[in-house]
Amino acid sequence: MSKPIVNQIGAAFIPVSDIERARDWYCDILGVPADGEILFGHLYILPMNGTDIVLDSKIYSEETIYKAPPFHLNTNDIEEAYEYMKSKNVELTTGIEGNWFNFRDPDGNHLMICQC
Repeated sequence: MSKPIVNQIGAAFIPVSDIERARDWYCDILGVPADGEILFGHLYILPMNGTDIVLDSKIYSEETIYKAPPFHLNTNDIEEAYEYMKSKNVELTTGIEGNWFNFRDPDGNHLMICQC
């Protein structure tokens, strides 16, 4: 018997206070164009390889920001990624811990970069 739910993550939502500012920041960090459409005035789907990241200003509140990383972004070179984020003046919340480090977005969401 087949199951109606697929074992695949479709998208991860990140609560953001200002959808345009968040779009520009994330696109800059990821090196992708910020030319996609903001949907319904509060959603922006980042152009990712794999699982989508959806920025959503409608779900933002102090209570919904991520206190721990809900996922990690991949890198092939953790040292280079760390130096890149430093050069972008991103708030780094850890140093390189083996093969990962944590940072915060402008809204205070904790996120991770990992070399796997």
